[in-house]
Amino acid sequence: MEKKEENKNSDGWVWVVVSDKDGDGHYLGLYSEEQEVNFIPTFPSKEAANDCFLSLPRKKGEKYEVQAIHLDELNQDAEKSGFTIAMVDSEGKVIK
Repeated sequence: MEKKEENKNSDGWVWVVVSDKDGDGHYLGLYSEEQEVNFIPTFPSKEAANDCFLSLPRKKGEKYEVQAIHLDELNQDAEKSGFTIAMVDSEGKVIK
């Protein structure tokens, strides 16, 4: 089953970092000064998300975890909140 989770991207699944703020989960969103856009970093695999996790800016006192989400649901949530989605590699570089 763990192997299936690692390959969720092939079925339209991506990996995101979620913060548990006041008991309500929120995607970790970032702002690109270069492109002047708010975005949610997504990862093609759980391994890539975990590798990049420590280099992402985070707020002290909040709990974070890596979770899988279907790309369609993430697109809807991002659009409602005024964010775009950026596929990021394990080193934090935008790849798509």
